[in-house]
Amino acid sequence: MRSYQRVAYVSLAVLAVGLSGCQNYVKKTDYDAAIAQLRSDQQKQQQEIDSLTQQMQQRFAQYDAKIAEMNGRIRIDTVSHFAFNDATLRDQDKPLLDDFAKMVSKNYPQAVVTVEGFTDPSGSASYNMRLGRKRADAVRDYLVNAGMPADQIRAVSYGKAANRQVEKGKSGDEGEANRRVSLVVDFAGTQAQTTETPAPTQPPASPQG
Repeated sequence: MRSYQRVAYVSLAVLAVGLSGCQNYVKKTDYDAAIAQLRSDQQKQQQEIDSLTQQMQQRFAQYDAKIAEMNGRIRIDTVSHFAFNDATLRDQDKPLLDDFAKMVSKNYPQAVVTVEGFTDPSGSASYNMRLGRKRADAVRDYLVNAGMPADQIRAVSYGKAANRQVEKGKSGDEGEANRRVSLVVDFAGTQAQTTETPAPTQPPASPQG
């Protein structure tokens, strides 16, 4: 079940209790109106997610990144790769991050983004969890410096989790695909309305005498 659907159903339950108040029932008209509003909000949010997914697929076609919508979220897989045992962000990965920050900040300022860090399977699980977090933090810090709100970007590490490896069991040169960071847009929010401010009109010039 999609995440926003779960939120909608919980909201409906809370609303039903609130509408009942001191009464033992919820008026059908109030209940129907609440259902209609929740469905409308759900449909609108899905439209926002679909729109952002399409924009990113078009904008990021030039980069080596896979974009997919999953369970109401947008995943931009593999936005950065890292050298073995290193968490330094590469210069060639920065243009995509710049474009991502610009697009989301301008069009979806309410979006919540999760930065996911991964490693190859070399080393202990605890060490790789720390290394994955350093990689996620490096990308998160870059996005914040690029203008995204710090309180809307989270960093998490999956370390060398076997079920998240791109190249199963591969490390070293063969495991570069595993040493990566991905981005997940958890909530697209409402698309910002861009309006142009009309140029001020100039009063007619006074006749020169």
